Amino acid sequence: MTDTTDIHHTYDRIAEHFSKTREYPWPEIETFLADRTGSVAVDVGCGNGRHTELLAECADRAVGVDASRGLLDEARERAADHDFDAALVAGDAERLPLAADVADLAVYIATIHHLPDRDARVASLDELARVLTADGDALVSAWSTTHDKFDREARNPSESRTAEGSEISVEGFDTTVDWTLPGGETVPRFYHVYSPEEFRADLAASSLAVAETFTASGNCYGVVHGEE
Repeated sequence: MTDTTDIHHTYDRIAEHFSKTREYPWPEIETFLADRTGSVAVDVGCGNGRHTELLAECADRAVGVDASRGLLDEARERAADHDFDAALVAGDAERLPLAADVADLAVYIATIHHLPDRDARVASLDELARVLTADGDALVSAWSTTHDKFDREARNPSESRTAEGSEISVEGFDTTVDWTLPGGETVPRFYHVYSPEEFRADLAASSLAVAETFTASGNCYGVVHGEE
């Protein structure tokens, strides 16, 4: 298992190649932002800035935060190439370098699943709640057991399976997913893959107010608001 405390170093290593495969925003984020505007919008785990760019279009000020300085360099290059303004700062999702009640709009996409344990993941959700205004809106996403990448039958048969309506899901689990660089070098990345039930439980355990949860494209999503 990879040392998850060094996940930002992992993304520093793969930043340039990773960024080339992440050109376009996800449609779920486009849909979430389509009818929303704000004064300050924050992209937690901004990566190469593809979603920060969307935030810059619907807010007076956009802020992207990422633990990987390599990815922040890619985001700065994207901002220059695509001609959008954003403050791009280094920081961890568990300790956001932002004041309380500063953001009325935020996205926290494909990042929480890289944190090493439940305490860290819930702490990051509490941080999102802290920086959101009371009526601020945010979208959170994580990789889900509903993703077709994961062969349910190949894993430990003792894992429980629960039915919720027509949705069958397994318990969340930790894994590594290799990133293959040009030339064939593989770089392992830690993931905690969420079951939909577990994702809802972590949101509920945080200070966020949960408006809606759903799964799409192999990811869990939560539409949330500031501290309850």
